[in-house]
Amino acid sequence: QVQLVESGGGLVQPGGSLRLSCAASGLTFSSTAMGWFRQAPGQERRHVGTIRWSTGTTAYADSVKGRFTISRDIAKRTVYLQMNSLKPEDTAVYYCAFGSSPWALSTQSDYPYWGQGTQVTVSS
Repeated sequence: QVQLVESGGGLVQPGGSLRLSCAASGLTFSSTAMGWFRQAPGQERRHVGTIRWSTGTTAYADSVKGRFTISRDIAKRTVYLQMNSLKPEDTAVYYCAFGSSPWALSTQSDYPYWGQGTQVTVSS
């Protein structure tokens, strides 16, 4: 059974930090990429960043570059999204996704498996 379970969301003040986790099971990790996406209220879901599982190579959306960092723990089959210098506009439901190939990037259809999402709210 394929499962992607996100955790770590919550309420944080502007300028604060959060780390999201995504634990995966039931999947083969030999050749894939893991992505993070977010959906703000009334907006479409958008790409945040991606990590290629085998090499750890990362790519980010311009809106989060320099503030967010994606990493992975191969043994735990877990991917992380470290979010620093958070802004109110980062408020959204954050989703992790398992890519169908190591070249998956921002195209959502390249990710056949998705987590349930975790809410991040940035507010004072």
